[in-house]
This record gives sequence, structure tokens and C-alpha cells, in this order.
Amino acid sequence: MTSIHEALGRLWDANDHAHMLQCDGRWDTWGRIRTLTERIDKELTAAGCGEGGRVAVVLSNRMESVAALIATFRGGRTLVTVSPLQPPERLSADLAAAKVSFVLAPQALWSEHVFSRTVDDFGATGWSLDGDDVIVRARGTTQAEPGDPAVAIEMLTSGTTGAPKRIPLTRAQLEAALGAALQHNERPESRTKPPLTGTVGLVTLPIVHIGGLWTLLQSLIAARPIAMLERFTVPGWHAVVKEFRPALAGLPPAAIRSVLDSDIPPEDLASVRAVNAGTSPVDPELVDAFFERYGIPILVVYGATEFSGAVAGWTVKDFYARWADKRGSVGRAFPGVRLQIVDENGAALGTGETGRLQVATAQAGGADVWVTTSDLAHLDADGFLYIDGRVDDVIVRGGFKIAPETVVRALRAHSAVADAAVAPIPDYRLGHIPVAAVELRPGAEVDGDTLRQHCRAVLTPYEVPAQVVVVDELPRGAALKVDRRRLLAMLADLGAVQTDKSQSQDRDNFRKENS
Repeated sequence: MTSIHEALGRLWDANDHAHMLQCDGRWDTWGRIRTLTERIDKELTAAGCGEGGRVAVVLSNRMESVAALIATFRGGRTLVTVSPLQPPERLSADLAAAKVSFVLAPQALWSEHVFSRTVDDFGATGWSLDGDDVIVRARGTTQAEPGDPAVAIEMLTSGTTGAPKRIPLTRAQLEAALGAALQHNERPESRTKPPLTGTVGLVTLPIVHIGGLWTLLQSLIAARPIAMLERFTVPGWHAVVKEFRPALAGLPPAAIRSVLDSDIPPEDLASVRAVNAGTSPVDPELVDAFFERYGIPILVVYGATEFSGAVAGWTVKDFYARWADKRGSVGRAFPGVRLQIVDENGAALGTGETGRLQVATAQAGGADVWVTTSDLAHLDADGFLYIDGRVDDVIVRGGFKIAPETVVRALRAHSAVADAAVAPIPDYRLGHIPVAAVELRPGAEVDGDTLRQHCRAVLTPYEVPAQVVVVDELPRGAALKVDRRRLLAMLADLGAVQTDKSQSQDRDNFRKENS
């Protein structure tokens, strides 16, 4: 495909009066966004931020963020993402750790003493970015260190299993990822339509994480008009789908479940040919239920921030031809991507054998470099990939290994359960024990003991959760994945961390069941 720089340059051929971005119902023209983009670029250049300059942007779903992204990418700079979903103290600490020399943030943040003091402390130049205004809020007092012009973005991981990390993604990686996705879906690499015409692209997830940023980049590179939600809600998503009639939509599993539990009539989704789903494991039962109600395939994809997006997934053609016999797979490798499964010593495993997944692709270390993931997986004879869990998620209970996703699937199979999550709770003798939290379907009623009995019918004794807690809502991050750290804190607050007496009882039960 053409370079990101060249693709974004097509936007300058658009009519200034053309609708470019709708944020929660309000359209902004290309002329307004172009003017703001050029102002940001001028301010950064004047402050000494040229190619390779690292620019921290508090990246919320709003028009100003889109302009900042275009200005940063077009200027050969590096976009350092800062999540607006954090409280000011945590956001400021994250910014300080990034050690940037240039900062763009909303005025509301500059009004927070902890934020403005942090920027002053590390001597950065900073601007508030609101509407058409780009106003200097801090004058740099330190010399900006030169960055790497090859790096397009330092992207935050979701941080659902640990502290978020920044992953440097090069322009070449992003271009390889965008090109592979187009080939995978048999779409042309460039559009011949005039810029900002044709189908509207939908951005319904936070652009501070890879899922939302990916859909935004796809639309910008294709020079499509964009409809963006400030945050995902079922009514908001329903409204944009009904208005713009897209052929393809993207939703994480939790959002798919929310749509399925809603009263959206099938005719309102009649334009949607398929829904892409990633960010976290997708229950095959959810895929089947959504297809049964709406007649729309869920195309599961597999990827990670480190891979600049997806590296494997389903196509519409594959879904209709193979879902019945490949149910539960995350699809096949994208063009230019190689997959293999290895054991603990790095030796390649055969078809159907579970081990660590390795990926070789230009989207990561290179086409000839195997990158070892934290995912346990297997490949079948037709190249379909199945994710069996994560190495860092495995719970060892008295020497027995438990994959939390296995327990989650068992709980989701109960008619009253909307979603579930499982966490390891320390136990003095057994090492760890699995404890589950479940979110019920609207109007459903069931208690934890009943759900444990349900698990006994479908799981091995050692996989049955020591406790099941019914909660109003599971703790989720920006991409709607369950946040494991917050889940552990929730379970502790609910008393799921057992007393010595209850642990002793659990150990006795465990020995009886596994003797």
C-alpha cells in the first residue's frame, strides 16, 4: 500500500466544506480540521519539534485528537498516547514516565494543578487544545532529545493483566498491518473515489487503544468521512448504524452481548454484512446467538498492540463455508503472517498440539523473526488457529493447571449468565484457587452455589471455582475487556479472599474430589 504520509496527503485534495468527522451527532468539516491540523503543525515546528519529535497527546475521542494525530503523523513525528480515562494523578505520573518534550491536552487538564506542575517539572512545552484554539500553557526549559523518525506511535497496551506498557510501532509496521488486513478481506489497497465521499467509517471504541485507533487509521488512510462516538453505548451505536448503514462494523465481545440483549430490531442492522470482533476471547455461543437473531456473521480476529493490530482472523467467505466445523477458531493467518506453536523449550509442535504461539510478520519483528506471545494455542490441519488460554493466566491449584477461559466458558453456558471472569486467589497449601465473578442477564436470578453446581456438571473437579460471586457489573477497561487487577480488588472487597477456616474447608473438599 502507499505510505501513511502519502495516504493522509490525499485529504488535502478534499473540499473544505466536505463533512469529515461526526462526533456524537455533530459534523465538522475538513476545512475546520485542516486549519486546526496546520496550526498544531506550525506550533510544534516553531517549538523545535521536527521529524522524530515525541509528542504526548491526551487521546480522547474528539475532533481535536484527530487533528493532532494527522499533524503528528504528517510531520514525521512520534505520537505518544496518553489515556484520558485515568484520574489526573495517575495520568500525570504516566506522562512523567514517558519523558516527552511536547504535550497536547484539553484545557480541563491544564486546570488540574498536578498535571500542569508535572509538565513544568520535566520542562516540556505544552499546549491546550480545545475547539479551534491551540494555546501555549508551558514553555519548554529543557532541550528536546531527538527521537526515531521511523516510529509512528508509542501505543499503550490495554493493561488488563498488568501495568500498561508503551509499544513503539513503526510506520513500516502500521503500513504492513493495514495492507495485510486489506488483502485478507480482498479489498483494494486504494480508493478511486474523491476524498471524504462514500461509506462512512465508524469509530466506536476509544482511540487511545489499538482497536479504536486501528479503525480510525483505516478510515483516514482511505479518506472516508468518519462517525465517532465519545464512548460506546448501545443507543449511540444503534443510532450511527441506522443513520450511515455500514456494511462492516467492529465491536468487542462485551458490546456484542449488550447489543444482543437490547431491543434493536433486525431490520435496523440490515446493512451490516459482518461484525469484526477482537480485543478479548469471543465465546462461540455468542457468535451463534448473534447470527441466529440478526443473520450477521461475527468475524473473530486475533492480534495485539505489539503486532500493530490483527494477524489472524475470519473472512465472510470462510465463516459461511467453515464456521460449522471450525467453531471456536480465531481464523487463519493474514497474508504475510506465519504462525507456529512451540513447547517450553522452543521446539515446534505438531497439528493439534497446544503450546506457546509464535508469530513472524513484518507487523512486528520482521517476516523472518519469530515473536513468542503469551498465548497458548494450537493449529489444525487447515491452518485455523485456536487460542487455548494465556501462559500468565494459568492457575495452578494443588499441582493441577486451570485455564480461566475454560471456567469462563462453562459459566457463560448457564442461561442466567451474561458474562464471567475468573481470578486466582492465593491459598497457603494449594498455591492458588479459582474464584469467579459473574454478571447476570437482565431480569435473571441465580446464586453462586447454583452456578458452582452447574460447573460441577461440565468441568473437572479441580476446575470448579472455589467461590462464585454475583456482581452488578464486571470491571472493564476502555476496550471493554475485563480488567484483571480491578477484578482482584473487587473480589477482595467482596470477601472472596478466604479466611484460614474456609480455606481449610476448601482444601478438604478439593482432596475428596480429586482423590
